[in-house]
Amino acid sequence: MHQTRPSVTLRKIREWCIERVIFLCGITSIVIVVLIFLFLLKEGLAVFRHVGLLQFLLGKSWYPISDPPQFGVLPLVIGSVLVTLGAAAISVPLGVASALYIAEIAPRRIKEILKAGIELLAAIPSVVIGFIGMVTLGPVIKSVFHLSTGLTALTGSITLAFMAMPTIVSIAEDAITAVPRQYREAAAAMGATQWQTTWRIVAYAARPGMLAAVMLGLGRVIGETMAVMMVTGNAALIPHSILQPVRTLTATIAAEMGETVQGGDHYAALFAIGIVLFVITFAINGIADLYLHRTTRG
Repeated sequence: MHQTRPSVTLRKIREWCIERVIFLCGITSIVIVVLIFLFLLKEGLAVFRHVGLLQFLLGKSWYPISDPPQFGVLPLVIGSVLVTLGAAAISVPLGVASALYIAEIAPRRIKEILKAGIELLAAIPSVVIGFIGMVTLGPVIKSVFHLSTGLTALTGSITLAFMAMPTIVSIAEDAITAVPRQYREAAAAMGATQWQTTWRIVAYAARPGMLAAVMLGLGRVIGETMAVMMVTGNAALIPHSILQPVRTLTATIAAEMGETVQGGDHYAALFAIGIVLFVITFAINGIADLYLHRTTRG
């Protein structure tokens, strides 16, 4: 008895310390995000002393070094949305289907090979993928669609889809594997085929994890800079099709931040673009969170 009590007390103290460390880590992450947003506001809101909010958001011209300068981010927003939607249309179906195949259908040996290959794909630097897309995919797009340049929104969408797929496949596969085996056994006992069990039971039960995988994959697409800057053509114009060059919000910040004067209007406008990106990302995550809560209540 005398040996057990100190052991129990020590375990409780250890658990208390771990809980407090985890709590502090969570609070710290929230504080860091808030401080980043406040810093963006401090540096970016200065541009609105010279440019109206609607003129900034709905302006069709981005000429920051003209006289007078024009700070309209609408072409950049449309370019980012176009490339992101194109990448999502490619990566989400292929990623989810690949995760279902690896988790539910593939033999053990093939599953191990595919998982190792996916992890290797995720380790490739984005600048390498961008260079490959610029050198190989760009000329193919140019030849197939008879364009003047192959650096278009479609090229960016395919390149970013290739980058997002490893994240989607890996996390979705973990979510599918985590579905209790009893679900599969109950479906088989009721006479369901393997496809019916996989699609209607397992995939349905793994929806929250699969949605999280999709959101993380799209988060990489939205935040990607180097690859998209190399393959989309960097034309700050409103595109009328996915076969035209575009420029994204992230590529604009990366390409122009080194040419600005600190404290100038151009400098503030780039931070304002950061605010727009922050708001877009926050809105997407908020919508996904609402969907997850609705699914859980359902």
